[in-house]
Amino acid sequence: MTGGNLVGEPKGEIMASDLFDKVFVPIAGPDDAANTARIIYHFAHEDSHVIVVHVIEKGEGVPDKASVEQRQGFAEEAYESFLDVFPDNGPTLEFRTLYGRNVGATIRIAAEEEKATAIAFVPRAGNKWIKFLTGDVTAELLKQSKIPVIALPKEQERIVFAHDA
Repeated sequence: MTGGNLVGEPKGEIMASDLFDKVFVPIAGPDDAANTARIIYHFAHEDSHVIVVHVIEKGEGVPDKASVEQRQGFAEEAYESFLDVFPDNGPTLEFRTLYGRNVGATIRIAAEEEKATAIAFVPRAGNKWIKFLTGDVTAELLKQSKIPVIALPKEQERIVFAHDA
């Protein structure tokens, strides 16, 4: 058979490692950052560029829950938590604080502008009522993203790295 692809045949080869060439990794806070760092390390490769992002929600006309300075301090704590867990000999890391009203849209737009190869995150627990009130970041990413969105498995127990032993 010539021309075209068979049904189910991939149109191009995308290696799993290619998805982690330049990956956006959103984190919510210090605990989420530490857990995400342990997990992302197992998927990223030596040449990966991991861009860890935290979004500070801006109220746009409504009072903010905390000052921008307090939220920036919280973001810095999260980045430090990520660094405390992530091995020094791992992929290239970059940390960015983003600002926006809609967390999911802010992440998605920044990742697309950066030409990231994927957005990878560890889903956090939350009940449906909270997601309804605050918006569902996962749904926003999955429905609107033009680049692959990867939900990584939740860690069941702490993974021990060679430098931890």
